[in-house]
Amino acid sequence: MENLNKPSTSIKNWAVDDRPREKMLTKGAAALSDSELLGILINNGNKEKSAVEIAKDILKLGDNNLNELGKLSLKELQKVKGIGAAKAITIAAALELGRRRHASAALEKTVIRTSLDIAQYLRATIKDFSYEVFAVLFLNKANKINHFEIISRGGLTGTVADPRVIFKIALEQDATSVVLCHNHPSGNLKPSKADEELTQKIKLAARYLDITVMDHLIVSEEGYYSFADGGLL
Repeated sequence: MENLNKPSTSIKNWAVDDRPREKMLTKGAAALSDSELLGILINNGNKEKSAVEIAKDILKLGDNNLNELGKLSLKELQKVKGIGAAKAITIAAALELGRRRHASAALEKTVIRTSLDIAQYLRATIKDFSYEVFAVLFLNKANKINHFEIISRGGLTGTVADPRVIFKIALEQDATSVVLCHNHPSGNLKPSKADEELTQKIKLAARYLDITVMDHLIVSEEGYYSFADGGLL
């Protein structure tokens, strides 16, 4: 029989000093632990654990590392008892906002001078995908980023990018140059034969539109590879 005297694990029923919302109001967000911040998103626990205790279980899924946590799928988040679809979506949305905030700081009219300038932005945006994505940076005459777009999403081993889609966007964005980029979920940074052939195909098509292919970068957890630095462009 359920113990009716057992205190609720909902945050609103915690002692004031233990409530992460009140703690944020009085001390600021920086004073909260990762589990407390996640606890606010989860809002309430279950009969066995509080929201913050469930948050700690979620963090364990990502080895207590927010970067690793950001790679988890909705289904993986729902493996934690007390996390249904709605709460998993809330957590994933918050992590995505954090990723976009990080990426947008690099995107704000960044002047591209080296492959490292590009890699720092790309690693914040596409390195965490568990499948391969192909994206393009569209630059203006001053080599500043006007637009970033993921062109295609593939499987674990590859994706296909349509040059027609790339250059349609380039013309819409008044881009004078582009940077091609994709991730390797395996971590291997070596370009494949298909990567090289696709790069040359896009480079050839760009000539007819007076658009320059500045570089093609492969990014992963291990770092990045630049086609331009490697002499493949």
